[in-house]
Amino acid sequence: MNSTNVQADSEPIGVAVVGAGYWGPNLVRNFMASPSFRLRALCDLDVTRARRVLGGYSTVEATNDLSTVLADPGVQAVAIATPAGTHVDVALAALRAGKHVLVEKPLAATVAEGRRLVAEAEDRGLALMCDHTYCYTPAVTRIREAVQSGELGELHYLDSVRINLGLVQRDIDVLWDLAPHDLSILDFVLPDGVRPVSVSAHGADPIGAGRACVAYLTLQLNTGAIAHVHVNWLSPIKVRTTIVGGSKRTLVWDDLSPTQRIAIYDRGVEVAAPDELAPDQRREMQISYRSGDMLAPALTEKEALGQMVTAFASAIRTGVPSLTDGRAGLRVLEILEAASRSLADGGVAVPLEGED
Repeated sequence: MNSTNVQADSEPIGVAVVGAGYWGPNLVRNFMASPSFRLRALCDLDVTRARRVLGGYSTVEATNDLSTVLADPGVQAVAIATPAGTHVDVALAALRAGKHVLVEKPLAATVAEGRRLVAEAEDRGLALMCDHTYCYTPAVTRIREAVQSGELGELHYLDSVRINLGLVQRDIDVLWDLAPHDLSILDFVLPDGVRPVSVSAHGADPIGAGRACVAYLTLQLNTGAIAHVHVNWLSPIKVRTTIVGGSKRTLVWDDLSPTQRIAIYDRGVEVAAPDELAPDQRREMQISYRSGDMLAPALTEKEALGQMVTAFASAIRTGVPSLTDGRAGLRVLEILEAASRSLADGGVAVPLEGED
């Protein structure tokens, strides 16, 4: 890691936020609240909007001049909350100016652009992090622990539903809008050595929007397990549910439940057959059903974005990549690109080659 861009651990890291639209104000609020950072500038093409986000009494600079921000030696890090199509240009400029970079999801508009960002950051010894905010929620942290510790046993399947009556985007389909959340969570929780090897996608545009408004993704994992993601802009109800099924237990995450976000069930189906039986005999004769207890673990409520900001500071100070670094962002991008190809080809399975 390039230590010349990092102040002493006791001093805050100077940071600038680029983009004062939908997500930028959330970054501004969390950087201002973090003792690890000092917010030095908010850059947006609309300076009036940037000033409005900062408030009338703020001493933080509002500007529409990115070059001035990048030339400021007091800015060691840049957080980008601009449209995905602009990520590569803004992030490359920041990296070439010697700044550590945090990028809103998705990392870039294409895998090729994402690779450029990762290579630039690694060549310069700078932190590149993707703002996969859900990965820093207490619920997803608990899911990762349950999957990777073996508490659930061998992973059999993951099923995720993210549907609502949502804003139909003008420049991207529902896959690129909503699925990055679920794909980043999948990447975050999978144990080492377990990865998706192919993806197929089906979608529909029943309202004539010119892009898929409803979509289903199916991912095959190298272990034989399967992951499924349903995303939808047209549902009259909002659902945010993920089921992670293992050989020992099954975890259910309901992100909209105020009292029981996670439940772990010791219930399932078991096949206990002698090895000498043929597969069809095992299926027919040796299936049993397990009905055990349900555990609802307590979760300490913490704002995910605040945890993400803390992780960004740690990556800058220590040089250890965050769990949602540029390479994690690349893995999500690869799945999205492959899913788009599958969608265009009527749902055929598209192999995933990996980021390297």
